[in-house]
Amino acid sequence: MSYSTADSLPPVTLDDVRGAQKMLTGVARVTAMEGSRHLSQLVGAPVHFKCENLQRTGSFKLRGAYVRIAGLLPEERAAGVVAASAGNHAQGVALASSLLGVRSTVFMPKGAPLPKISATRDYGAEVRLHGQVVDETLAAAQEYAAETGAVFIHPFDHSDIIAGQGTVGLEILEQCPEVRTIVVGIGGGGLAAGIATAVKALRPDVRIVGVQAAGAAAYPPSLAAGRPVAVDNPATMADGIKVGRPGDVPFRIIGDLVDEVRTVTEDELATALLLCLERAKLVVEPAGASPVAALLSDPGAFEGPVVAVLSGGNVDPVLLQRVLRHGMAAQGRYLAVRLRLTDRPGALATLLGVLSVVDANVLDVSHVRTDPRLGLTEAEVELHLETKGTAHCVEVGQALREAGYTVIG
Repeated sequence: MSYSTADSLPPVTLDDVRGAQKMLTGVARVTAMEGSRHLSQLVGAPVHFKCENLQRTGSFKLRGAYVRIAGLLPEERAAGVVAASAGNHAQGVALASSLLGVRSTVFMPKGAPLPKISATRDYGAEVRLHGQVVDETLAAAQEYAAETGAVFIHPFDHSDIIAGQGTVGLEILEQCPEVRTIVVGIGGGGLAAGIATAVKALRPDVRIVGVQAAGAAAYPPSLAAGRPVAVDNPATMADGIKVGRPGDVPFRIIGDLVDEVRTVTEDELATALLLCLERAKLVVEPAGASPVAALLSDPGAFEGPVVAVLSGGNVDPVLLQRVLRHGMAAQGRYLAVRLRLTDRPGALATLLGVLSVVDANVLDVSHVRTDPRLGLTEAEVELHLETKGTAHCVEVGQALREAGYTVIG
């Protein structure tokens, strides 16, 4: 598909990406390519994971940040660099700057996860917390750049950034030369644009599929309009691809070279993250799991061999706990129910006996005996159960009702 004008030229070339690859030698890891038996069976062809979650700083972002900062003039380096990010770009800029001996300042939202703030500081950046959302943080970083002369390092909308991210594509072709489809998450578009630039120049037959979270999907309407279009209030747990407007530079490349952009739901993201953890033993953040979510949602749509790019693994442990529980619920492996029972000695034990008969594992019990909503002889119990799938959830609910319990949620 093509959305550019006839006289437009790609702002990034294969030579740029190859130059970036040389620059990154000894800096960025050539990350592993791991096969997935489970997904291969679903798709009916080999499926491999490109494990950028195992990259230094936990994501692909180091690649582009290093290339961008290494390309600065001496006087620009002397002025230092500034960036805005909720996590991955922050860490990439911090480490790249330290490796190159450049002073870095990173603005992060006040609500950024503490592990990401700590890691950014540990990589050598001065961290400043500002604003509640990334847009406010971005504005503060740009204001700082204007006041101090520091060079603003954009997370995706720059040719050097895209060239650096494109080295992932070169590695994919080297590690899996028979690849037919590459699936990659899209936020602002830097990674997908870089991979598409490298891969299409060498293997135009390879299909490239971008994936966005449905609640933050700016690319489908933008591609339809032929120009970047902002979406209001993007909302998704996948903060790595939670971008409200495509970057101007990657948009042109993606419009020309990416074959399709799909969307996935929050349930699909949670299920994909759980699969990566359980089946592949890989810790992947929701944005990094988006290609896996696309494969799970429509496995017959992808010609193999397929490479799914796991773009990052920097997930906040608190979010991971919630996402895993959400993913288990989506698969019918976790069930929360509230019910009422007669408040008498042994009533709770009787209830647990019913659950034991249907083999539901009780994870947590909350027992309320005094509440204005309850009758004099009533109690309310909230149960968190580990179940074995959707059919088992139905069986549990039926057993409770048959035992005379009123299930209210």
